[in-house]
Amino acid sequence: MSGTVRLGIVGFGQQGGFYASLIAQGMAPHVELGAICDVDPQRRDAAAAAHPGVPVHEDYEQLLDSGDVDAVVTTVPHYLHPEMGIAALRRGVHVLVEKPAGVYTAQVKELLQVAEEHPETTFAIMFNQRMNPLFRELHDIVARGEIGRVLRSSWIITTWWRPQGYYDSSDWRATWGGEGGGVLVNQAPHQLDLWQWICGVPVSVDSRLSYGVNRDIAVENEVTALVDFADGATGTFVTCTYDISGTDRLEILGDQGKIVVDGSARATVTRLRRPEAELSASMGMDDVVRLFKGEVDLSTLYSEEVLEFASPFGRQHADVLENFAQNVLHGVPLVAPGADGIHGVRLANAIHLSAWTGQRVPLDFDDAQYLALLNARIRDEGTFSERTA
Repeated sequence: MSGTVRLGIVGFGQQGGFYASLIAQGMAPHVELGAICDVDPQRRDAAAAAHPGVPVHEDYEQLLDSGDVDAVVTTVPHYLHPEMGIAALRRGVHVLVEKPAGVYTAQVKELLQVAEEHPETTFAIMFNQRMNPLFRELHDIVARGEIGRVLRSSWIITTWWRPQGYYDSSDWRATWGGEGGGVLVNQAPHQLDLWQWICGVPVSVDSRLSYGVNRDIAVENEVTALVDFADGATGTFVTCTYDISGTDRLEILGDQGKIVVDGSARATVTRLRRPEAELSASMGMDDVVRLFKGEVDLSTLYSEEVLEFASPFGRQHADVLENFAQNVLHGVPLVAPGADGIHGVRLANAIHLSAWTGQRVPLDFDDAQYLALLNARIRDEGTFSERTA
């Protein structure tokens, strides 16, 4: 292989076109545009016009067999990511799957199994928010123990306002059979990933969902979830797509500090001078009175740091493409290994399953039960075929 990776783009829609543009602009120096495919003739024409000289194929299997590419990125509907990823891996073609890795855990587990059988082939996922310098720093702060053991975390992310016209733009959008769900599988996968990447993977979830709030859709557009972690920590996740003014606030409370993130752009990190339990044990009632009266210099108890980083649009995606290429070429560790894709899908499935059954659900739930209940909803829609494991 030369000093660049020839990347094939599967699907020349909005996202595929965006990636092709990033590559053409040289934003991922070790990636070149190897080929494009799309089942839609008009999109193939658009790809040929936008990128003259780049081979354009009618479907992904033709592209994989063409010899034009070393790797592919799958910018297609969610259900197709595992199928296409498996086909590429079995041909020795490196794979960067779009988020989410799939719709339900059974199909993602099959993808992961095939990836394990082909360790010589790079398998990554487009979790571009892991390249956001703010979240990278917060991940490292927590990993280094700077705020101690995480006790509680909460993320309110309601900045996904979508009008009815958005949902009416395609017959597969916001359907169980075409998209696999609503806000959990479309808008929120990055937050589900970042939450677990920073705070850890939960062991159970109890959730409440609402479907079609103020919108003519069948899938969830409001989510409230409470999760438990193995060490006793708890977390909440709240999201919706009908709040036009929206809120984006992440809080992570540790026993030695706290992180508060506003707008996914600005974080305040509080570091206690001593663990909170020690501060509590060292204070008598006289100290409490002084504290209430504002007579205590709070800087003697904790420090505060405000973090802000520039992150131009498109930079994060290009950085994932470059990291992927560097892994293919030189074995540089992946920031977003494909195997991590199961976490977000599993949590989204568990949130669905808890709401559907009215019970607290473990994260190691029965894959077959989830698929059966998903298929029941697909049957009720009467538009798409049921899914198989």
